Amino acid sequence: MRRRNVNRLIGISALVLSPALINCGGLPGVPGVPGMPGDCPTDAEAIASASFGLKGELEGKVKAGLQASANLQNLAVEVEGEVAAACANLAMDLGASEEDTKPAEDGPGKKAEAACQAAVKVLGEVKAKASGSLKVDVVPPKCSASMDAMAECAGSCDASVSPGSAEVQCEGGEISGQCGGKCEGECTMEAGAECSGSCSGTCSGSCSADFSGKCGGKCDGKCDGKATKGEGGAECAGTCEGKCSASGEGKCGGECGGTCDASCTAKAGGECKGTCSGSCDVKMEAPKCSGEIKPPEMSAECKANCDAKVSAKVDCVPARVSVKLEGAADAEAAGKLKAAIEKNLPALLKVTLGMKGKLEGAVASVKASVEGLQAVVKGGGEAALKVGACVAGALKAQVDASVSINVSVSASASASGEAGAG
Repeated sequence: MRRRNVNRLIGISALVLSPALINCGGLPGVPGVPGMPGDCPTDAEAIASASFGLKGELEGKVKAGLQASANLQNLAVEVEGEVAAACANLAMDLGASEEDTKPAEDGPGKKAEAACQAAVKVLGEVKAKASGSLKVDVVPPKCSASMDAMAECAGSCDASVSPGSAEVQCEGGEISGQCGGKCEGECTMEAGAECSGSCSGTCSGSCSADFSGKCGGKCDGKCDGKATKGEGGAECAGTCEGKCSASGEGKCGGECGGTCDASCTAKAGGECKGTCSGSCDVKMEAPKCSGEIKPPEMSAECKANCDAKVSAKVDCVPARVSVKLEGAADAEAAGKLKAAIEKNLPALLKVTLGMKGKLEGAVASVKASVEGLQAVVKGGGEAALKVGACVAGALKAQVDASVSINVSVSASASASGEAGAG
């Protein structure tokens, strides 16, 4: 009689616990089957090598969807970190303390939000102190993603795509890469290269426009704060703001006739010793796309995974920023404002202008992918039992990452706008 009661209690316990096991996602302690949320791999590489014990295509979909969420998290952390650093540097260069840039609470995007709020506040204060008319000229950044990385990701994620033979297309942008032949378009050289084009940083040589630095020749604009207008300008041994027509060294927003410490972009019509943007008479190496990279036909989960993974590794030609402040009441405040904006605004514009579209695409793609997995799990059966908790965790991670990215982009746009990059 006693044994029968024990068996009865065991049976009741199983009935009570089985829904909890299903809701938590599996059977703790069973090798190869993720159980409680802590048993779910959260790193993209760990997910790729894990075994969820599902059959065929479903196993692949689950892995790709979980990887997409993990890669979106990585992207969110990177974007928030870049925005927070740029805004914090901008704020502190204008007189804010490091403590002013820190968030009062933790949460998705809070670091970027707090730092940019501090930057907006101190920008307003310094602008009011400097007074005068602020004009910020911007040549937008150009951000490109690797087409080879997308092809490689597609081949490793989706079994229907042959590794090494996946074809990807670039839509709504231009292709750039290493051209071993003749380049027709623009050639962008790395820092320190001889530059006979537009320099985005400090030019050691003559500069055709928007120069600010030691000129050592004729300056058409202002030399040490005094007007030097006229044909060709006047000799300037000091700091020139305007156009330097001799061998100078300073911030150049135009054509540089020397070496450039940042990227240099020149019109190409022959050999390009840098990155060619346009057409090449031979196949480009390491091609990148400034628009949308269209992968081959593959599952929605794999596309989301690759979108997030590739978006985290974009390369950007920095924005070129030139600040002019006329009629300033406080020259010291005006100089500090000009220097801080020109130094830090390009990093904000990378996110605000250069990456915004890619980020929006990745967020939407991953959201659809993870919600699709959630629908599969809600249907019950083997998937619900084995990966319910993992999918639930991925959904929360995707939501948090999406919020972080949206907050970071918004914070970056707010600080960029306050800095005059409307």
